[in-house]
Amino acid sequence: MLIFDQCIESISYLATLLTNGLIMGIIYALMALGLTLIFSVLGIVNFSHGELYMIGGFVAFFLLDAFEGLNPILAILSAGLATFVIGAIFERLFLRPMHQGKVQRTGEYAILVTFGFAFFLQYLSLAIIGPFPFKASRFVDLAIKPLFGVIRVFQTRVVAAAIALILIAILLWFIQRTWTGRGLRAVSQDKDAAAVTGINPLRMNNFAFGLGAALAGMSGAVLVQVFSWTFNVGIPAASKSYVVIVLGGMGSIPGALLGGLILGAVESLGTGCFPDPSRGLAYQSAFGLVIFALVLLIRPQGLFGRKL
Repeated sequence: MLIFDQCIESISYLATLLTNGLIMGIIYALMALGLTLIFSVLGIVNFSHGELYMIGGFVAFFLLDAFEGLNPILAILSAGLATFVIGAIFERLFLRPMHQGKVQRTGEYAILVTFGFAFFLQYLSLAIIGPFPFKASRFVDLAIKPLFGVIRVFQTRVVAAAIALILIAILLWFIQRTWTGRGLRAVSQDKDAAAVTGINPLRMNNFAFGLGAALAGMSGAVLVQVFSWTFNVGIPAASKSYVVIVLGGMGSIPGALLGGLILGAVESLGTGCFPDPSRGLAYQSAFGLVIFALVLLIRPQGLFGRKL
């Protein structure tokens, strides 16, 4: 009987770890979707993605703090709008010349200018807001009972994942069903052919970068109730996004979704099953990098990527 109880307890523990890992994986996927959208349309990696995520969290926090009783959904949408505008302006000023043939060595230019933008946003936030952490109150108060009576989940993360799922569903519908979404897909496949059909690649580049920035901002906004928020909170978030898009395949939306779930599950199981629980959390990112390295060894183009 004692052995049976221990087995049930172990299964419950593993199921709890896996469930919470998948919940975080959904949020990772939302973060990575913006990055993969930018890469698929513009052909660049946005190294300021984490800072846009950070700004989205701060926008949501200060709106909720300033307007008591404000619907959190409005705060999240406002964070998305703010980061969309920032991203669109940045693309128009600094990235469009690259696509107009005014910049030589465009790959190096894109890396340097997005890195510079990241540092600018990070230290501007430090100067204006300061180094002290902030954390929003729970968006909603729910009495979430253990799933199946044994699987325990964090309320704030469940709410964040539910909002992330809704945003992901809206994005997929937009990409698949609207004219603008089809235009984005056309430009991502062949810019010249898209231009022949009447699509303006430069406008689509601008919209894609703004939309990717908005997704980063909204993912930060849904997590500001989960984590403490500081000016450098975007650094680990960005690193996870890069791991996710390489896992799933650069530029692949289904790959970003699956990569986020894999990363979340691996990090949670690795941390929870580490022999020394007090040190397991310190190695959380390392577990994701291990699976990242294995995928690159077995399938370098990622799970849904195309061979070059």
